[in-house]
Amino acid sequence: MTWTAEDWPIAPSLNQFSETPPGAVGATGTGPAVWRPVFREVRLAGFESFDAFDSWVRVGDLDDASLASFGRVAGEEGLSICALSTSRRSPIADDPAIAVENLAYLHRALDAADGLGVRTICMGLHEPLTRAQVEAQWFWHADGVRNPLDDREVYERAVAAFAELGEHAARLGEVISLELYEDTYLGDGSSSVRFVHDVGRENVGLNPDLGNLVRLHRPVEDWRDTLAAMAPYTNYWHVKNYIRDVDPATGAYFTAPSSLELGFIDYRAALRTVLASGYEAPICVEQYGGDALSVSATNMRYLRSLLSQLLAL
Repeated sequence: MTWTAEDWPIAPSLNQFSETPPGAVGATGTGPAVWRPVFREVRLAGFESFDAFDSWVRVGDLDDASLASFGRVAGEEGLSICALSTSRRSPIADDPAIAVENLAYLHRALDAADGLGVRTICMGLHEPLTRAQVEAQWFWHADGVRNPLDDREVYERAVAAFAELGEHAARLGEVISLELYEDTYLGDGSSSVRFVHDVGRENVGLNPDLGNLVRLHRPVEDWRDTLAAMAPYTNYWHVKNYIRDVDPATGAYFTAPSSLELGFIDYRAALRTVLASGYEAPICVEQYGGDALSVSATNMRYLRSLLSQLLAL
């Protein structure tokens, strides 16, 4: 085992800061004056590393000087960068021009990660939120863009794109983790495993982000089955949890964000499953709503408690 319960990299995503500064989406065009207070706040919350989630700063679009500054300022505030998660940059977007730009951006993200010394990059096939999703209280209450599940040509383009990215990542000594997300070719356990097999690159694995499914207002695959299928291929993990309820009389669903400990997914069982499959990679605690950073810190402490117990068995 590479890490102990005390030093296992458990990191927040920084998507809760994606409206910093006020009125702007993200902080890509800013600099240390905006980045440093965020890094300090993350460190004061008890974290020693973070996922450079690109809905806050698109590190793939930073020039060399800004990229170096980003890493330096994080280090000065006592933080390392354990992973880079890209958000809604599908290389098979419906608009061919956007698909080409997204693929180019993902290649730039791999190079940027290398410049920061980051070896884990998360990617996926989910696309930008629709207008209905933006206007909903929680975006998952509305349907998003769907991959054409019966279109073999589009599927093969997706496979080819990630095979190409995997080869690039391998040259840099990086791994790519493909994120579980509804209505994509990575939409459940079996489809995710089939997809990663078709990509066929040893450094391309899976991120079983179970929360993406259990928050949906519809029937979903049992999270235990999803995780059992994906665990042997898991090389990075976004963890989050939700309250989930369905009224059998009306068929109405209710979901809302919760802490890891109190939600629908049993993370003691989930962590036991991935550890049994040999999982040795960082964990990203992701949260929506409320004081997301404080909930993420609570989730970090909960995971460390679980690790101290499960690693001792």
